[in-house]
Amino acid sequence: ESVWVSNQLGRPIIKAFSNLLAYTLENKGTPEGTSGRIAMAIAGNDLSHKQKIMELVNELGFDTVDSGSLSDSWRQQPGTPAYCTELAKKELAEAIEKANKEKAPFLRDKVMENFSVAFSHKDIVNLNRETYNS
Repeated sequence: ESVWVSNQLGRPIIKAFSNLLAYTLENKGTPEGTSGRIAMAIAGNDLSHKQKIMELVNELGFDTVDSGSLSDSWRQQPGTPAYCTELAKKELAEAIEKANKEKAPFLRDKVMENFSVAFSHKDIVNLNRETYNS
């Protein structure tokens, strides 16, 4: 999908801000060096562009994990262990590595079947963690 978007725009893109919930972005940024600081996955083909986004994300209060090229950005999409699970840097890097492309659509649908609009932010993160790591 990200490669398709880049092709449609005719421009290189960097995929960021896609593996965190809006609530997380709004409320969870912490100072650099904070233990357990939540990390964000960054994917793209241009290292200098990724570096600029990583600096911005750090300023917003999140660590970053380089999740590879744009064609690898599926590793931070719904159905993968990196998606909306609020992981620290080391755990996010591990989650990105263990993503399973064939399993992701099934797990994404499983989350949606069990989702409730009454869920709190914590409930959503827990549902994602339990399902995507199963």
